[in-house]
Amino acid sequence: MPSFLAFRNNLLALLAGLVLLCLLAGCGEQPLNDPYPKDQARQNILYSAFTERPKHLDPARSYSEDEARYVAQIYEPLLQYHYLKKPFTLEPLTAEEMPQVVYLDHDLKPLPENAPEQAIAFSDYDIRLKPGIRYQPHPAFAKTPNGQFRYHALSAEALQGIKTIADFPETGTRELTAEDYLYGIKRLVHPQLHSPIADLMQEHIVGLKALSALAEKDFKASGDKSAFFDLRGYALEGVTVIDPHHFKIRLNGKYPQFRYWLAMTFFSPMPWEADQFYKQKGLLAKNISLDWYPVGTGAYQIIENNPNRRIVMAKNPNYHDEFYPSVGTPEDIKQGLLKDAGKKLPFIDLVVCILEKETIPYWNKFLQGYFDASGLASDNFDQAISFAGQGGPELTQEMKEKKIRLETDVEASIFYMGFNMLDPVVGGLGEAQSKLRRAIAIAVDYDEFIAIFANGRGIVAQGALPPGIFGYQEGEAGINPYVFDWKNGTPQRKPVDEAKKLLAEAGYPDGVDAKTGKPLVLYYDVTAAGADSKSSLNWYRKQFAKLGIQLVLRTTDYNQFQQKMAAGNVQLFTWGWNADYPDPENFLFLLHGPNAKFGSGGENASNYKNAEFDKLFEQMRDMDDGPARMAIIQQMQGIVRHDSPLLFGYYPMKFALYHDWYTNLASNLMARNHTKYQRINAAQRAELRAQWNKPVYWPLWLGLLLLFIVVLPAWMSYRKRQRGTAL
Repeated sequence: MPSFLAFRNNLLALLAGLVLLCLLAGCGEQPLNDPYPKDQARQNILYSAFTERPKHLDPARSYSEDEARYVAQIYEPLLQYHYLKKPFTLEPLTAEEMPQVVYLDHDLKPLPENAPEQAIAFSDYDIRLKPGIRYQPHPAFAKTPNGQFRYHALSAEALQGIKTIADFPETGTRELTAEDYLYGIKRLVHPQLHSPIADLMQEHIVGLKALSALAEKDFKASGDKSAFFDLRGYALEGVTVIDPHHFKIRLNGKYPQFRYWLAMTFFSPMPWEADQFYKQKGLLAKNISLDWYPVGTGAYQIIENNPNRRIVMAKNPNYHDEFYPSVGTPEDIKQGLLKDAGKKLPFIDLVVCILEKETIPYWNKFLQGYFDASGLASDNFDQAISFAGQGGPELTQEMKEKKIRLETDVEASIFYMGFNMLDPVVGGLGEAQSKLRRAIAIAVDYDEFIAIFANGRGIVAQGALPPGIFGYQEGEAGINPYVFDWKNGTPQRKPVDEAKKLLAEAGYPDGVDAKTGKPLVLYYDVTAAGADSKSSLNWYRKQFAKLGIQLVLRTTDYNQFQQKMAAGNVQLFTWGWNADYPDPENFLFLLHGPNAKFGSGGENASNYKNAEFDKLFEQMRDMDDGPARMAIIQQMQGIVRHDSPLLFGYYPMKFALYHDWYTNLASNLMARNHTKYQRINAAQRAELRAQWNKPVYWPLWLGLLLLFIVVLPAWMSYRKRQRGTAL
């Protein structure tokens, strides 16, 4: 019976192999399910995840949060936000000090700081750079012994074997100069790039519009549209380079918000060498470009970009001296956020971002310790968070046992429902139309929406400004009196009966048009589709049904929705806005008439236009923070609360979970270059991973026992037949 003998031998070999595997697994400290190489177990590495590859890593084009997590670590604008100070506070980054601002009249004569706005023709920002800042090692800077760029004229033969930026055998570097900032500003109007802030900056930076027109003309006349279009030879009137570490930017009029733009990666330096290097056709064919491999002076550099697997950032070996902040609040001290005060940055050596498209695998790996932080989706919210008796969020016992920390913060964002003010039914500034919108504002209960659909992660909005933005008011002074009453120390939504009264005064008693006798039907344009959004859309229907209003849903894809918004062809819609910078202008401009979506392509999606509001906005926009500006902002809030072009909705709250070994996590939503401040205790992580991921062997031993029980009768029968044959 050779076949049975072979089976027996294979079975014995399998059993021996399984026993040996168990013994070997017990000898090492690395868990069997560890997805990372064994030699990384105790290395100073931050592990994170992404769901889709970032589209643009070129600072002139990048404008989304998923891109900022990389771009802000690699590039350095002139300013940054202090990591610990609240409210948000700017400080120098590559600049030696905060820019000196000088106001000039039409004859270019200096004016005092308190000069009236109408007297200010120009603003000069005088900027000095810290000397000695150098770019990351990069092949764009590599030179031959005779001083020629080694990789700026690559032949097809030279490109053989080059698949990523890491395949170039030589790199170089050089010092950051003022010319690099000038070149970066010019690239905002580069004909090939279509920077999202090009139009805005052309209004403010002297000469940028003229440069844009000339560059566009020359680019159209050029032959090869994919070749390097060199902007160095173009003059920009509004930027003057005085020496390698000193330059000035001249703006039209007064624009105090410009200081915030100087902290955004749009105003990062760009070495022309990198721009030219990446314009080689052979590199573009291999996806080796600025959108994949940025070149900066920041704390980190991308060393691997495989969007189908992972993106890896390594510490920039040329990073200049920068130190962890030494100033913080008593609460910062209590949370341990000043333990590293004065120490050189950055602390983390490597940042590994893994592609994880599904929520559940990402969550499970976080619980196993293989990701250092996690957001919260609806699928895992209840496993992580419970609400205490007072309604506040708390970690569940499972999370507490793992010493996982919960960090919450109100985002500098707003989610709202808008009325198209051009619509004949819901639009217009008449008192009847305003009462209709205010009635709906009372009926649509965003407290309930937050509880059901956002897992409590939000604060009902009382106006256009979220917490942390100058002009936001706490308490009774900050409520929307048309929608809420102040009772027992909290805002309470007015009763639906009051909304019904307003609706009747607007001409729609019980949701019926008093003139026609027909039910009031409103149309809600939305991009939501599928089973996941069905419940929220039904919720909106029920809110309007409280007033007898029929809400008809018009679903579409996002591209068509944007087209309808641009054409002013909607009635009701939902939208949101994340702060570009922490200034009230960046939110109130969402209601500025000249910024209307229809006709102007602006961000005023409701096409709201109120002459009094617009006048106050233009007065407030260029003012410095202070009592006078605060008073004007409250006037503006009062106007839009009365007119109700928006249901202000809610301010979202960020909920994030962090393992105990991941520290220096300040709550600062504007400081996007945060990785350099953070720290990983790799030894603690390795120990807890091993503890949490111990192999469970009893199912294996049980399986072996069951297999033995199944095979034993056959073995005994076989032996019995063998003996019988022998006799």
